[in-house]
Amino acid sequence: MLKKLNHFFNTLLEQKDETKNIQRPLELACAVLLCEIMRADGHLSPAEEQQLLNILQQKFSLSRQQANELLVNACSLSEDATDFYQFTSQLNQTYSRNQRVEMVNLLWTIAYADGQLASIEEHIIRKISDLLHLRHSEYIETKINAQAKQVHNK
Repeated sequence: MLKKLNHFFNTLLEQKDETKNIQRPLELACAVLLCEIMRADGHLSPAEEQQLLNILQQKFSLSRQQANELLVNACSLSEDATDFYQFTSQLNQTYSRNQRVEMVNLLWTIAYADGQLASIEEHIIRKISDLLHLRHSEYIETKINAQAKQVHNK
C-alpha cells in the first residue's frame, strides 16, 4: 500500500515538473502572441500551425510534445485574452530591444506561413510592435524583411 501511495505521489510530482518546464511565463507570453497572429484571419492553416510549432521548438528548445502542449495552452489563453498588454509587458520587462524586434520577425513569419498576409494580421502585428515599444522604423524593417523572404520563397 505504501509503495502504491509513494508511486502515486512521485507520478504527480513528475507531471508537475514537466508542466512547469513548458509553462514558464515568458514562453507562454510569446506563444500567445504568435497564436494571435495564427488565429487572426479566422482561418487556421496547417502551414501556420506547423510553422508555429517549429518556432516554439527551436526558440525554447522544446520537444515536439512540449511544443504541442505549449501551443494548446497558448491558444486557449489567446481565445480568452482581452488585450495584448498582459503578454507584451512580460516581454518588455525581460527582452532586450533586439529580442523584441526578433519577436516581431517571428510574428511576420507566422503571418506569411500560409502564403498570404491578411490585413488583420498586419494590424495586430503593428499593435503588438507598438506595445513592445519598438520604433516605427523597426516595424517597417521587419515588414520589409518578411516580404522579401516571402517573395524569395515563392
